[in-house]
Amino acid sequence: MFEFFEMTLLIVGLLVLVLAGIHVAVALGSVAVLAMYLLHQDLPVVATFVAISAFEVIREYVLAVIPLFMLMGELLARCGAARDVFALATRALHRVPGQLAITTVIANALFAFVTGVSIAAAASFSRIAWPEMKAKGYDARFGLGCIAGSACLGMLIPPSVLMIVWAVVTEMSIGDLFLAGIVPGIIVTCLFCVYIWCAARISPALVGEQPRPRSLGAAVPEWLTDDSPGGGELPPAPGLSVLLVIGLMAGLLFGIWRGVFTPTEGGAVGAVLALLVSKARGLSPEGILDGILAVGRTCAPLLLLIVFAQIYTRALSMTGMTGLFTALFLESGLGPWQVLALMVAIWFALGCIVDSIPIIVLTVPIFHPVAVGLGFDPVAFAILGIISIETGLLTPPFGILGYTVKLAQPDEPISTGDIFLGAVPYWICLLIVIVLIALFPAVATWLPNLGR
Repeated sequence: MFEFFEMTLLIVGLLVLVLAGIHVAVALGSVAVLAMYLLHQDLPVVATFVAISAFEVIREYVLAVIPLFMLMGELLARCGAARDVFALATRALHRVPGQLAITTVIANALFAFVTGVSIAAAASFSRIAWPEMKAKGYDARFGLGCIAGSACLGMLIPPSVLMIVWAVVTEMSIGDLFLAGIVPGIIVTCLFCVYIWCAARISPALVGEQPRPRSLGAAVPEWLTDDSPGGGELPPAPGLSVLLVIGLMAGLLFGIWRGVFTPTEGGAVGAVLALLVSKARGLSPEGILDGILAVGRTCAPLLLLIVFAQIYTRALSMTGMTGLFTALFLESGLGPWQVLALMVAIWFALGCIVDSIPIIVLTVPIFHPVAVGLGFDPVAFAILGIISIETGLLTPPFGILGYTVKLAQPDEPISTGDIFLGAVPYWICLLIVIVLIALFPAVATWLPNLGR
């Protein structure tokens, strides 16, 4: 009976603190420590438990991959890689209907290899892509919805911070998750592009074009003859830097796939090469220092969150909560697909109100053993879960990507609700891929298995 009280405290207390605005890391640590004290009634035992748990987490070699990949992304972003990627895609697609929206999706996919953070992608391309779209005459709902929707690729295409945190929480291989995200990421990118192309052909006004003439003698439409993305000249060629960025990420992923180096070693190699590229691109020493400090400010609370998440997870196990929830799901009478649908629904709901990493910390310690017990492949389940959590970030009324795009364009006369409406087709595309992975796990597991 007493253990049931600690179980209730771990769940209800955590939710109350998070909803009250307490930082998730503080809430996790406070609730876990209090529950352990109530369970043991011995403060030195609790202090020893916290110290040992924190030490074991911090000494994990694999955690170094987080600041290393984030430093690589920060340096490449600061030296203008995002703009170069957008310029390259614009030049390649300047004759395609919906060129700037498709360019935004492809640039987001390529930029995801650099940053691995959706919110950063949404903020960056709101400032890079939208001015071009606006000059071309794009519908605001369509254009800003495209930016918000395509930003989800940041967490799906490796190196993804979500994949790293998921792997740490579940003790899975980071390299396997990196490889598993590539094929689903390509599928999502293709679905986004197909939707934009179809929308641009059906309703050219969405992309600032006139309806295409149907008669044989009509003039050739502007999108076949205009050589510019926005009525002016093409942006300058992005040069060697984009090729270096693409080669860098392809080399890192290939090296991880073939076992040449571990993900952590790959992060170190990537950070050093990113430093060389950024120096060649003219990034000043002050800019490099600012980038290092920015990564430190981002990583410190993230690593603290992981430490307290592990303490919280161990508290769940010691009170029997993990086993109780596993048994509850397995013995509920629900079929495996119904349980999976319930998990996805919970992720959608949490994605409306909580950021991605806290969602993983809160749910994965419980959901992962349940999914494995039901026979789902853990790698495929991880990718399915990450896509579901990212889909939650697009789900109104509180999906954070919609608000990020709006905050990046505060002067635009469009509501956040309209941005969410513009992102609905991308939400549907993500849902299609979730169903596809659930039905055909090999979509996610094929590439990791190929490397073995």
